[in-house]
Amino acid sequence: MISQRALNRATLARQLLLTRHAMPALQVVEHLVGLQAQAPFPPYFGLWCRLDGFRPQELAELLVERQVVRIVLMRGTVHLVSAADCLWLRPLTQPLLERYLNQAYGKRLGELDVEAVVKAGRELLEKAPLTAAALGAGLAERFPGVKQDALAQVMRSLVGMVQVPPRAVWGKAGQTAYATAESWLGRELHPEPALEQLVARYLAAFGPATVADMQAWSGLTGLRAVVGRMDLLRLDGELYDLPQAPRPGEDAPAPVRLLAPFDNLLLSHADRTRVISDEHRKRVVTINGQVHGTILVDGFVHGIWKRDKATLTLEPFAPLTSAQREEVGAEAVALMEFAEPGKSHDIRGI
Repeated sequence: MISQRALNRATLARQLLLTRHAMPALQVVEHLVGLQAQAPFPPYFGLWCRLDGFRPQELAELLVERQVVRIVLMRGTVHLVSAADCLWLRPLTQPLLERYLNQAYGKRLGELDVEAVVKAGRELLEKAPLTAAALGAGLAERFPGVKQDALAQVMRSLVGMVQVPPRAVWGKAGQTAYATAESWLGRELHPEPALEQLVARYLAAFGPATVADMQAWSGLTGLRAVVGRMDLLRLDGELYDLPQAPRPGEDAPAPVRLLAPFDNLLLSHADRTRVISDEHRKRVVTINGQVHGTILVDGFVHGIWKRDKATLTLEPFAPLTSAQREEVGAEAVALMEFAEPGKSHDIRGI
């Protein structure tokens, strides 16, 4: 039987959170099967808390050089993934995006020929990247009577569209504009990607896990049959794992970490109590779907943090020991030096 603390430490080891690592950012993005990226800059902080000496320019260059992309994938949310992973992950997540399109827009689309919309949309995107509004407006000229947002959603759901720079490039600003993954990367999407690869990559980054966990992370269904075809280690109850994956044990030390907003550690299991209590989760995830940056103490979420330019506010959920306050304070200083180098900082809350 694996205890909750042992499960916590195993997950933190997969998430590269038991120590900071000396690895290229691209390698970490691939190991984590991407980083949640609904907002432009959380992935930078997600890499900062996992890597030794990470600088934002490293990820910014990967975006500009098209080695990583931002695209709708797991759970129908925007992820930053490597170009190589984009090519096989996007086809695998197609069923959940089609399901969303039918549920949310089916009545509005009526008898619309969505294949014709996709063809026309691709023709528009071949000329230049477009914002969703511009894409919807261009499609509305060809499909009168259908609202622009619905037409843009057809493209978002049925075509792999990446968000192009300067969006999400550190130190720059820009509207969200789209290009097809094929045109942006100069490669075709994988014709027959394997769900077994998805499960294996998930376990390497988030395991041990149940089938329900896998499905909560991916947004896909029917993964129990996939798991049944794989040579996986069966742990306690319904927990599965890769045989050689690290499981360091419940006594492994877990240093304080300030996790990025929207960090996938908090969003990728059906049962999230391995890292956060149900009570605390209500304080981390807002009603409108925002996910605060969080404070990990002894491996579990112990509070949230918020940054407003040069001010960082820490909100622990319970009193910290003097040693914990010192460790949280040191991480807070390091985060602000990363985010606002060379500037004076105001750290509040401890």
